Amino acid sequence: MEVTNVTEYQAIAKEKLPKMIYDYYASGAEDQWTLEENRNAFSRILFRPRILIDVSKIDMTTTILGFKLSMPIMIAPTAMQKMAHPEGEYATARAASAAGTIMTLSSWATSSVEEVASTGPGIRFFQLYVYKDRNVVAQLVRRAERAGFKAIALTVDTPRLGRREADIKNRFTLPPFLTLKNFEGLDLGKMDEANDSGLASYVAGQIDRTLSWKDVKWLQTITTMPILVKGVITAEDTRLAIQAGAAGIIVSNHGARQLDYVPATIIALEEVVKAAQGRVPVFLDGGVRRGTDVFKALALGASGIFIGRPVVFSLAAEGEAGVRNVLQMLREEFELTMALSGCTSLKEITRNHIVTEWDAPRSRPAPRL
Repeated sequence: MEVTNVTEYQAIAKEKLPKMIYDYYASGAEDQWTLEENRNAFSRILFRPRILIDVSKIDMTTTILGFKLSMPIMIAPTAMQKMAHPEGEYATARAASAAGTIMTLSSWATSSVEEVASTGPGIRFFQLYVYKDRNVVAQLVRRAERAGFKAIALTVDTPRLGRREADIKNRFTLPPFLTLKNFEGLDLGKMDEANDSGLASYVAGQIDRTLSWKDVKWLQTITTMPILVKGVITAEDTRLAIQAGAAGIIVSNHGARQLDYVPATIIALEEVVKAAQGRVPVFLDGGVRRGTDVFKALALGASGIFIGRPVVFSLAAEGEAGVRNVLQMLREEFELTMALSGCTSLKEITRNHIVTEWDAPRSRPAPRL
């Protein structure tokens, strides 16, 4: 079957992967309301395209934290990619580099920071979970920095793991031939079978529930890498993140895997952008499956977006070629959306190009009597 859009990879991944692994990647928390809403909310934002504009040349390039990218579409951290394909994070890193964009490596990767760095050049960020043992955290951050990673994406919405019922039913655990490579040799890379989700038990044992804003400042004392705070969905936390010295904010609900019934990230985005007041870039993570979604996020003030599940599903289906194809399809759809909306560069994408359900009705001139 010829794949013509990003979503089609999910069905292929479902056929190819063992149930436990597919369910781990695909499922959300509890009723999975937010999981569906992350997608559905995009469909309620409509375009107001402008016409008769010369769109023969379209520039999608952008600069993120000083790094020049070919497009504002980046790769989010997704854990344990070797469960999807033997090449795992290596394939994703090479695909991102070939596309001229950023890959974010998960703390819980099945390839280490050094291994990913060895795949060749590329701009890479490192997603960090803060463990109870701060020496482990400091060591890991230093390793990422030495391996040439350019920023830390600090995940702040996971003091405990959300209730993912598919993982409980499947007794999810990391397959025995894989380990969490960044923690090998520290007795922290093993995830044992448990009475519910092996990952939930692992998180309960290792992740620091005392994590607070002071730790964002502490991280700045152990690294020169800029810190993006990932998991912000309110104006209040946006202001606190900026006060704590964050270099950027990733609006994320953890792929709808943490607290169910939080808003879709595309709905939360504008509140965060307004609170940031241009002081730091704001990015969106969650639910992006089309180039039209990318445009809508930028129109609402995002500096770029991150994709997660499309990467692991395409990786499962076709390895590195699948991830390359996902990035290319999103790029082409985004370029087409820009052209049909009358935008030739990212800075031309404005709030006036879309209409949302929370906009005030546009005033019409009163008819003359």
